[in-house]
Amino acid sequence: MASAAIFASIRRRRFPCLEAFVAPVDLAEVALLQVLGSLSRELVSGFPSNALRFQRKNFQSLLRKVEFFCVLIECLNDRALESLPSTAVLCFKELYLLLYRSKVLLDYCFESSKLWLLLQNHTISGHFYDLDQEICTLLDVFPIRDVELSEDIGEQLELLRRQSGMAKFYMDKHDEELRFKLFALLDEFEKGQTPKPIDLQAFFVDRLGIKDASGFRSEIEFLEEQLMSCEGEVEPPCSVLNGFMALTRYCRFLLCGFKEGDGDCILCNDCSRKMRKGPITREIVKTFTAIPKDFCCPISLELMRDPGIISTGQTYERKSILRWMEEGHCTCPKTGQMLTSTSIVPNRVLRNLIMQWCTAHGIAYDPLEPSDASSESFPAASPSKAALEANKATAAILVRQLASGSQGAKTMAAKEIRLLAKTGRENRAFIAEAGAIPYLCELLSSTSAITQEISVTAMLNLSIHDRNKSRIMEEKGCLQLIVKVLEFGGTTEARENAAATLFSLSAIHDYKKRIVDERGAVEALADLLRRGSARGKKDAVTALFNLSTHNENCSRMIEAGAISALVGALINEAVAEESTGALALIVRKPRGVEAVAKEEAAVSGLLGVMRCGTPRGKENAVATLLELCRSGGDAAADRILRAPALAGLLQSLLFTGTKRARRKAASLARAFQRCENVSLHFGGLGVGYTLAGNSAANMDTTFVSDVSVQMSISVPVL
Repeated sequence: MASAAIFASIRRRRFPCLEAFVAPVDLAEVALLQVLGSLSRELVSGFPSNALRFQRKNFQSLLRKVEFFCVLIECLNDRALESLPSTAVLCFKELYLLLYRSKVLLDYCFESSKLWLLLQNHTISGHFYDLDQEICTLLDVFPIRDVELSEDIGEQLELLRRQSGMAKFYMDKHDEELRFKLFALLDEFEKGQTPKPIDLQAFFVDRLGIKDASGFRSEIEFLEEQLMSCEGEVEPPCSVLNGFMALTRYCRFLLCGFKEGDGDCILCNDCSRKMRKGPITREIVKTFTAIPKDFCCPISLELMRDPGIISTGQTYERKSILRWMEEGHCTCPKTGQMLTSTSIVPNRVLRNLIMQWCTAHGIAYDPLEPSDASSESFPAASPSKAALEANKATAAILVRQLASGSQGAKTMAAKEIRLLAKTGRENRAFIAEAGAIPYLCELLSSTSAITQEISVTAMLNLSIHDRNKSRIMEEKGCLQLIVKVLEFGGTTEARENAAATLFSLSAIHDYKKRIVDERGAVEALADLLRRGSARGKKDAVTALFNLSTHNENCSRMIEAGAISALVGALINEAVAEESTGALALIVRKPRGVEAVAKEEAAVSGLLGVMRCGTPRGKENAVATLLELCRSGGDAAADRILRAPALAGLLQSLLFTGTKRARRKAASLARAFQRCENVSLHFGGLGVGYTLAGNSAANMDTTFVSDVSVQMSISVPVL
């Protein structure tokens, strides 16, 4: 019955704005008194009076008023609505909205976490007071004498009217005292001090009633939801909210420890929300649904991580639309309209919807940091000193558990380290400084598939921090174990994350050679590229591309079979761009160009990318073909230049490609022209295309100075 605006707010667990409270039904076409009776009885019976730990007095006061309205409506239920005065009918319609708003407020209170209710104590008290004032106004205009109520009901109604008129804003002193105590505990971390365990025990366990790991977990998850769904200003600020999350996480491990038997529950609960599907999340597979079309970028067709709105009102992935503009296009890809501005406005609403959808379906979603630091308050919010200190203390507890806990407790600690390492650069540094990497390295050889997957994912998250890359590479046997997980990992996700870890480590140039020289590393990446999932192929091809940028890695990659895997990946649109990029680098070496030329599917695959690939993919494809034509031998050059589709694809690139693609296409077109020794005919259009400047010295350093078609087109030298 509720409006869409109210339901959207409840799903985000944020109190809806007043504009959301419109009549959920057409009150002119329903049995109004029956609906009022049903709604008031639902309020009375649906909310136990002792269930709320906070706002009890406000809650009980509101419930008493609702109970009286329930009695009043039952007394009038046998009357026809037409027999009542028009003023009374209007009051009952307004009463319906008041009861409905009361239900929304109570739902919000009962669904919120204890810490959130405490933090929002003043705001929620204000909402109860607003309802009291509106009930008072309603009773002031209600025609008591005209409705012909029984004497006792009339007296109670009059008494309620007077009491409502005297109602004042009420905020429980006990609740406020707890709220101040919560801020005081956080302030201790802000001052560089760690709160005493006895104080934390008294506050969280004794006074808030959070008695076990499950309760702490629920509190943390609820606060995370508030951060994810916040739009603009939020009270308390995001940095402070991060601090409370860090404090609660610290208390969860300090007060509840790592009990055996609790680990399975924690793993299942958390993984159903955040981890990729695997043994940990098999239930998610059963409920998997297709990605909504509106969540995908019209250019890349992939789930958007940083959606932005352009001047035509269309939304694209920021990276994709920026590349489109950089290539000289001045129209909207979807509508064809001219762009009046090149500015891209973050689409926060869509981004939050994508986050919520991914969370609901157990799909991992790592949104990109927005380009404009002021465009988003949640991800860009700098952590407070209190949050950093609390996370540092938590990291120390987790590492101690990694060092001396039971096997189950170690797995739990690794999982929490994985999550903590996702939330910021400082946390990654704290965890590594606390000595986590050697212990995570030990877990990589675990016989438990879940433990292995969690530990390699934690290693991946830690490796994002540049200083941690050297710690991982310098840890004896760590690289070898990561490669072993890549080769023989117990789950697909473990192998994929091992590949992603190698990619992350290869960001340091000196480590590229060490990774390639590690026995089995390139072979396993090539195998993942051939047989892996869509995400696995992406992880493998990006790692291979990064490794191919080192001049000394070409021979080893050829021996390991990486060339055939990269060529085979050309037909996969999701990884074709990276594959062509790697091949373009490899063919610069004599052994590399020879190896690619021997691949039968190389030419057709590269032509396919020129036809349907991304702008960067087309650029790399034509560059690879040009190098094959020059240095790959006569057989390779003959296959390329006599390909039926080559002429049309070159023409398309000469007019629509990137600057580098046009330059490479022009050089290849000259070679094609010399081979044919006739004018080129493109696309079956019968357009004569003559290229000037056949000097070999100018092949790849200058662009053609003239293009002769049915009309004269002047092309500048690039």
